[in-house]
Amino acid sequence: MGLWPPKPNRWGTMRLTTVGRLSGKERSVILGYYEDGPNLVTMAMNGWAQAEPAWWLNLQAHPDARVELPGGSRAIRGHAALGDEHERLWARWREMGDDLDGYATRRPSGTAVVVLEPRPASR
Repeated sequence: MGLWPPKPNRWGTMRLTTVGRLSGKERSVILGYYEDGPNLVTMAMNGWAQAEPAWWLNLQAHPDARVELPGGSRAIRGHAALGDEHERLWARWREMGDDLDGYATRRPSGTAVVVLEPRPASR
């Protein structure tokens, strides 16, 4: 399925399925992530281009979504990390290399760090 778990100092991949903010239809995308306790952490970037990715716009409109991981799926609720949480999670991405800060300068509007928290499947 093209999904793999994160390893020490390396991100993994997951499939995020959101509800389209305009269409109301399910939309899926594969994203890099790492684990922060029970939460999954990703970045709202569109290949470091200026525009916000559609999945992030969808998640802001409909925060309840689903992720598929190598070990199964789970219901999540997404939000942008702010303040100290953003700084801490961004620093963790930075530890994984890939010149994160250099690439981030290509985006004039900044890059949201997105936290996907587990939620009960019945919500």
